[in-house]
Amino acid sequence: MRLGAALLLMAGAAPVLSPAVAQNAPPPAVTVAKPLMKDVVEVDDFIGRFEAVDQIDIRARVSGYVDKIHFTDGAIVKAGDLLFTIDQRPYQTALDEAEASLESAKARLDFATADFERAKNLRPTGYIALQNFDERAQTLATAKADVSRAMSTLSRMQLDIQFTEIRAPISGRMSRRYVSIGNLVTANDTILTNIVSVDPIYFNFDVDERSYLEYQKVTAGALNVSREDRLNEVLVATSDETEPTHKGRIDFTDNRLDNASGTLRARAVLDNKDLSLKPGQFGRISILASDKYQGVLVPEEALGTDQDSRVVFIVGPDNVISQRKVRVGPRRDGYRIIREGLKGDELIVVNGLAKVRPGTKIEPKLTTLPAVAAAPN
Repeated sequence: MRLGAALLLMAGAAPVLSPAVAQNAPPPAVTVAKPLMKDVVEVDDFIGRFEAVDQIDIRARVSGYVDKIHFTDGAIVKAGDLLFTIDQRPYQTALDEAEASLESAKARLDFATADFERAKNLRPTGYIALQNFDERAQTLATAKADVSRAMSTLSRMQLDIQFTEIRAPISGRMSRRYVSIGNLVTANDTILTNIVSVDPIYFNFDVDERSYLEYQKVTAGALNVSREDRLNEVLVATSDETEPTHKGRIDFTDNRLDNASGTLRARAVLDNKDLSLKPGQFGRISILASDKYQGVLVPEEALGTDQDSRVVFIVGPDNVISQRKVRVGPRRDGYRIIREGLKGDELIVVNGLAKVRPGTKIEPKLTTLPAVAAAPN
């Protein structure tokens, strides 16, 4: 046995420490500090999508062949700008006929009016029979009705002529044309193109039920709809931005939670004068999620994981470590807000979590957390 031990030592094998030696090993040195205490207002982020305030499919109100197209695909247009012209010739012919019919009806009315006046003057003298007088009164009434009908027909033909010129109902950006010159379009059916408004623009996002319930306790910010005397301002970032820069305000929350997803639809409205935001883009909105309060903040590296819980390691009496579950909130100034589990007067391990576990005795190295955490390398 002694020879074997000697051979092992000569071969360079590491000696195995006995339990007594292991217990006499010095405690691991770890960095500890008190959590940072400061006034905070929580900010939550949600993913959403930009949508146009108005979007309209352009259809013709009369049937016919496309005669002219007056816009360029993707162009910015103003309300009232001419977009398409339907061949007007059939409708101009119908309008001419309606004008002629009206003139004819007016001529008959003039004759019937004069004829009735003569009969009315003769009626007291008895030179006209009562039946003839009634017939002339009826002829006059029919002539008046014919004029009204002709005027209605003329108005309809005038409308049809106007409808052959298809104009932009709103200001915005055009899509591509869906028809070409010479295509036959059907009234109220064929979609000619699409137009969306561009300024302002909506940002729609969904809030989970738990967050919604938390927001009910907030007096300002959160999902409160903006009013003239109380704007709820938010910031939105596009998918290529690390920090939100586009300013907006909450202007709508839905009246119920979605049964399938358990989320509440909310909406912000943003100015888009430079037209940089397009409907359909994804983005990230930052909203105020709490009123101002004295918050407890710890470094991200001070947080450990125990199954499905987040934990911190507390330095107790005689520098012995204990574990405590916490509920974390959003990040702020490079730290993580602790919503539940810490009061702020505890001493916690902020660096060296791999060296500790509950019951471990440590050699603490006290430090003070700066007001703003240094950015990671």
